[in-house]
Amino acid sequence: MDERMTLAKLEAVVGTELDVSDWLPMTQERINAFAECTEDRQWIHVDVERAAQGPLKSTVAHGFLVLSLLAHWTGRIEVFRSGYKMVVNYGLDRVRFLSPVRPGDRIRNRAVLSEVKSKGASRILVKVANTIEIEGSDKPALTAETLAVFFI
Repeated sequence: MDERMTLAKLEAVVGTELDVSDWLPMTQERINAFAECTEDRQWIHVDVERAAQGPLKSTVAHGFLVLSLLAHWTGRIEVFRSGYKMVVNYGLDRVRFLSPVRPGDRIRNRAVLSEVKSKGASRILVKVANTIEIEGSDKPALTAETLAVFFI
């Protein structure tokens, strides 16, 4: 993308895959740190021994931990860094947690620009369809549409 992005240029790439991120390892340490930050210390996330005896046979990452990694991946997408005064998070649509992420799994995000709308003279609403994939799995960890406002 070039440095001076416009509504017309964004509209021209709707439906385009913006990015496939690098793989990111999920670790028990990351899960534990998220549990501490959010006060969500449910045993399925942090008690390795108990979780090994549970229905999923291991601890799993919090769904919101996996979802929160979209901020990391989105910040690396070129279209989000292309000559705007500011880009702000506007929200989420259609979030679905589809498959658990376990310690040792590697995950990545596949982002597709799905919609753009003018929101006045200096703002563009951008919707990106995200699929967080688990390496070696046919079923994604989650899908979510992220919404951002680009101030031009």
